[in-house]
Amino acid sequence: MPVLSCMRARKCGHRPRKTGEPRSQGLIKIRGDQCWRDLTCMDFHYETQPVPNPVAYYLHHSPWWFHRFETLSNHFIELLVPFFLFLGRRARIIHGVLQILFQAVLIVSGNLSFLNWLTMVPSLACFDDATLGFLFPSGPGSLKDQVLQMQREIRGAWPKPRFGSVVRRAANVSLGILLAWLSVPVVFNLLSSRQVMNTHFNSLHIVNTYGAFGSITKERTEVILQGTASANASTPDAVWEDYEFQCKPGDPSRRPCLISPYHYRLDWLMWFAAFQTYEHNDWIIHLAGKLLAGDAEALSLLAHNPFAGRPPPRWVRGEHYRYKFSRPGGRHAAEGKWWVRKRIGAYFPPLSLEELRPYFRDRGWPLPQPL
Repeated sequence: MPVLSCMRARKCGHRPRKTGEPRSQGLIKIRGDQCWRDLTCMDFHYETQPVPNPVAYYLHHSPWWFHRFETLSNHFIELLVPFFLFLGRRARIIHGVLQILFQAVLIVSGNLSFLNWLTMVPSLACFDDATLGFLFPSGPGSLKDQVLQMQREIRGAWPKPRFGSVVRRAANVSLGILLAWLSVPVVFNLLSSRQVMNTHFNSLHIVNTYGAFGSITKERTEVILQGTASANASTPDAVWEDYEFQCKPGDPSRRPCLISPYHYRLDWLMWFAAFQTYEHNDWIIHLAGKLLAGDAEALSLLAHNPFAGRPPPRWVRGEHYRYKFSRPGGRHAAEGKWWVRKRIGAYFPPLSLEELRPYFRDRGWPLPQPL
């Protein structure tokens, strides 16, 4: 299989970078990327995040001072605001409000799927009954009125502890001690200059570390999958047609989409594949085989199949492009283009279904059956 032998022998001229790998929040950002220290990360983030939305297009072109303000605000929220939890009720409420507003801004400015919505949930615990009381009616017989009446009845009376409450309290204290003990290596890892993220520190995975965007990718690259019905993929007159994914950048004239909290997992994975090689993401070769076979399930994950209503392509290839946002008011924007792209080279060479059959067989993948 000469084509795949060639594929295994070379790296397509592009080595994987670590700038897009997730790390921790806050402290690891200061340590992990110079742009968090010189306040320039937001100069790149909107353009290079996994799946930009239309708001990101305009925020990317904000004045330099606004990007510096955004980065400083990020440091304030992630490095200082968490300590508000230990400063009393009012500071705790401020913590909850700021964290929810911060996640709301992230939701508006990017398609980070359900991550921001889930991050809001723990912040709800910052608001006590008195803070949330305005949400409930306070007239006679209302729920709020009943709770106040119950509080008046038991005021000054402290019930005798029962056996069940003692056991529950002991279990709570024991759990707290266990979590504190298991957190010791996590705290040491947090303070270490060689901090490790996205890992666990015990076999039960009770206490773990997780973080995202410790480093910011400075340029956006995309893998564009193309197919052709030509019998010979090497001829200059072969017509290559692009497949379009649900939301990731492809056609430069296509407007970025808004999907949060929905999550297109394949689009997200294509973002990682673009700054690595096909050898680190052999699933993309698996996807190419499915496209060559006209697999209905694989095609349902895409927004546009150029071969709909006709036989599947004879060849599929991956092309590597560098993408940048067009400038509002510029020539490309006037032509209706949201993106400006430039070809870097081949991500993987043209492949036929026959060439891929041994590749599938070696990996134990089901052989694609053409329609």
